[in-house]
Amino acid sequence: MQIIGAGLGRTGTYSLKMALTQLGFGPCYHMEAVLMDRSRHVPLWNEALGGEPDWTAVYDGYASAVDWPTAAFYRELNKAYPQAKFILTTRSPESWAQSYGATIHKLLQGRDQAPPDMRDWLMMAEAVIAANGFPPDATHDDLVDGFATHIDAVKSEIPADRLLVFEVKQGWAPLCAFLGKPVPDEPFPRTNDREEFWDKVTGAA
Repeated sequence: MQIIGAGLGRTGTYSLKMALTQLGFGPCYHMEAVLMDRSRHVPLWNEALGGEPDWTAVYDGYASAVDWPTAAFYRELNKAYPQAKFILTTRSPESWAQSYGATIHKLLQGRDQAPPDMRDWLMMAEAVIAANGFPPDATHDDLVDGFATHIDAVKSEIPADRLLVFEVKQGWAPLCAFLGKPVPDEPFPRTNDREEFWDKVTGAA
């Protein structure tokens, strides 16, 4: 594991996944991998939630990881991969809370109405996010405060020389400088808006 994303879902993590893959740090693990292979990945994350992670099994075949569930375990992963570089994707807390509320929060609130084969995945995701400081009953203000708390906690945990605090709107330059890679000629990936989020979830049902 070379690159670990400590940024929460809805901070441009899917765009970062695509960028890291383009720069040669793929395959990149994302919640999408869990969603698409639930029988393999959900039990592994439940073990991690129970305090017995098997990171080798979780990330088998991957060179980088972003998004939840990874972001909730940045402390454990810092110890497990002391040479890895960390990328903390961020945005304004207000805009994040709005995006989260319209996507992930809404999805988890409808868990009981989800297809039966998706419920274990949703239960795991809810537990991971709650463990990261965002319980199901969090208000908008709670989300804003929790987001700021997460940013500060990551900055305190990860040594500055191994951490990039990054907004995807900054594009290639800071990311490539941090990773020692030349800037590609292509535009920085921009993907996974709210409509794409729902398309991915319903497509996996």
